[in-house]
Amino acid sequence: MNQKNSLDLDICFKDLENPIELFNDWFNEAKKSEINDPNALSLATANKQGIPSARMVLLKEYNQNGFIFYTNFNSKKSTEIKENPNAAMCFHWKSILRQIRIVGKILKVSEEDANLYYNSREYSSRIGAWASKQSSVLKKRDDLFKEIEKYKKKYPNKDNVPRPSHWSGWNLNPSEIEFWLDGKNRIHERLKYTKNQNGKWNRVLLNP
Repeated sequence: MNQKNSLDLDICFKDLENPIELFNDWFNEAKKSEINDPNALSLATANKQGIPSARMVLLKEYNQNGFIFYTNFNSKKSTEIKENPNAAMCFHWKSILRQIRIVGKILKVSEEDANLYYNSREYSSRIGAWASKQSSVLKKRDDLFKEIEKYKKKYPNKDNVPRPSHWSGWNLNPSEIEFWLDGKNRIHERLKYTKNQNGKWNRVLLNP
């Protein structure tokens, strides 16, 4: 018989008042078994007309203040975030049959944090941030390769490639976090945390 916590959920849910701690535990479990990119997530945004779009991005950092990813600020996702900062993330780890959904508002990371992460990237990735006009129409692939070569010549020193002003990070500050565990016969287990006006987290169980 599986162990249960005080809410009669599987013990993997633990008994934590802070969902970031539970996220950390589940994320570390996913890292042990996911074949590729346990930090991959589906990011859902919507423009000012409310038309949604979703895509996969990679989580690069997380803490009590939110979940951080980096991108071109002229991309479609960034344009939508500027128009409508409300967004959602979804992690789905098949190897452990778990899912986490996060809802909140997105804010720009600090210049210092953006520089720190950018400088940790591979040389080719830093050059790519300059060369790619992300989400804009590309007439032919050769045009992109020419831009890559142009910026390699401009910044030949692999230890000194400045961060483009249009490339930075976004931080989703959560207001809701839901943890989902696959259950037999579709009787899943769900635990939802919601942040109140005082910044404290409340927990409720959800029907599958």
